[in-house]
Amino acid sequence: MQIEIITATRYSVADFQKKSALGQSLERLADTNISLRLVVDNKRGLPSVYNDGIAAAGAGNILVFMHDDVWIDDYFFAQRIIDGLAAFDLVGVAGNRRRNAAQPAWQFLDIDFNLDDPKNLSGHVAHGPNPLGAVSKYGPVPVECELLDGVLLAIRKSVLMQHDLHFDTRFNFHFYDLDFCREARKNGLKLGTWPIAITHQSGGAFGREPLLEAFKIYIKKWGS
Repeated sequence: MQIEIITATRYSVADFQKKSALGQSLERLADTNISLRLVVDNKRGLPSVYNDGIAAAGAGNILVFMHDDVWIDDYFFAQRIIDGLAAFDLVGVAGNRRRNAAQPAWQFLDIDFNLDDPKNLSGHVAHGPNPLGAVSKYGPVPVECELLDGVLLAIRKSVLMQHDLHFDTRFNFHFYDLDFCREARKNGLKLGTWPIAITHQSGGAFGREPLLEAFKIYIKKWGS
């Protein structure tokens, strides 16, 4: 069973392999069960990139949508993804058991970025510039969730095709993940976190103008 990682980067091919966290991680893993669908010199929104990847992917493959600034610390990465998708239709590394009205991200309650009650959160994600960063422990894993963090999302292509599920290109780099999770839940899919060790170099871009503009589009679409 082939696992296709779909990602976009502002680097060239050579720089992606040498400089990006994901590129270096894949060189280290050297796993023949993992292939890469890479868009370089990217200036497009992630939904557009991901939808092209879905269309081009093999019919029986597992697709993993990932950011390029992610270190894969887990050398059992492929097996973790396979095991997670035996339990859930859509798998992530962090998420929220519930969805609140007008929340700007999976872990926040409101546009003032007040954190949700920890009892509703799930996932362990490390952060930092280098592999094996300091671990943020949001809550127990695995847990069924309503929303998942877009840093890593895994799903079978067959499930996407069965439900005609795609990413909404109205979003570029914000809210595409929350929107995708809501579309998945609307189609009756089961979402959940799974123990997969990664280090994310970015801590997020909360409060910045592009996020607030995307928030308006998100609320207009869903109403809350």
